[in-house]
Amino acid sequence: MKVFLTGATGFIGHHVAKALATDGAQLRLLVRKTSNLANLEGIKGETHVGDLADPESLKPALSDCDAVVHVAADYRLWIPDPAAMYKANVDGTRELLRLAREAKVKRFVYTSSVATMHFRRDGLVINEETPVCLKDMVGHYKRSKFLAEQEAIKAAQGGQRVIILNPTSPVGPNDAKPTPTGQIFLDFLNGKFPAYMDTGLNLVDVAEVARAHVSALTKGQSGHRYILGGENLTLKQILDKMAAITGLKSPTVEIPFIVAATYAFFEEWITGRIRKREPRATLEEVRMGRKKMYASSAHAQQELGFRLLPVNPAMKAAIEWFRAHGYAP
Repeated sequence: MKVFLTGATGFIGHHVAKALATDGAQLRLLVRKTSNLANLEGIKGETHVGDLADPESLKPALSDCDAVVHVAADYRLWIPDPAAMYKANVDGTRELLRLAREAKVKRFVYTSSVATMHFRRDGLVINEETPVCLKDMVGHYKRSKFLAEQEAIKAAQGGQRVIILNPTSPVGPNDAKPTPTGQIFLDFLNGKFPAYMDTGLNLVDVAEVARAHVSALTKGQSGHRYILGGENLTLKQILDKMAAITGLKSPTVEIPFIVAATYAFFEEWITGRIRKREPRATLEEVRMGRKKMYASSAHAQQELGFRLLPVNPAMKAAIEWFRAHGYAP
């Protein structure tokens, strides 16, 4: 099977590329002129220089492909120009779907996000059937991914074979950028996590997320969404797990929402708008933190053979990788 893969230089995409190559797929990997190709070392495949912001640059890459796996996304919780995020995440997805139809590519796997789901403050475990709408989305990243997912659903309803995957918060090695989840690990490792909020995440082993992408190509049902998750944990439980792995001290002070929101407000204005640097905390993050992002992966277990794995080994691998590559002492 010849697969056109976007996002291969990123965190999830790197692991998806490895999983597809191990499965025997012929890979055509989208890279930009400015891409750091370090994550592609050891992965067999041809590269194609193009950009989701320039759809016509992608046309030649789709020739003779059996499938598209679209992992690439602009994943940031703070961005000076939100229009760029919508252009990449929404317009880029819509145009890639169109180009795949025109090239008669038979299968399209779209990597969405669990961020498109509707979470609650009471920690209710949600699934793919939990009602959700655009007004439930907090911040530009979540809104852009929700709108992009709607494009994928619309294409599937029109007859294109499109499978939608919704990873929770993947952890593991090679989170080079890092992702917002990886930044939690780095802040803890570098002693920049003196306190915590009452919030919760679902952490998942990135290698199992990658394996599910391979499975989705043959087992996924068109138009279906599949949550790919692992363990539902409070932030305090995550920090305690990292403390047990590293021997570092876990914070014991809980920050009230209003204190966190006030700090984030001034961080955005002073660090973000005045100093033109990425703030350490944003109001979007704090608002998202009021809800516990707990999810069920039962649908993916049943149809894709997805496995619910303990997250400790992936957390340990992430910590070891960050330390080995100089991100933390």
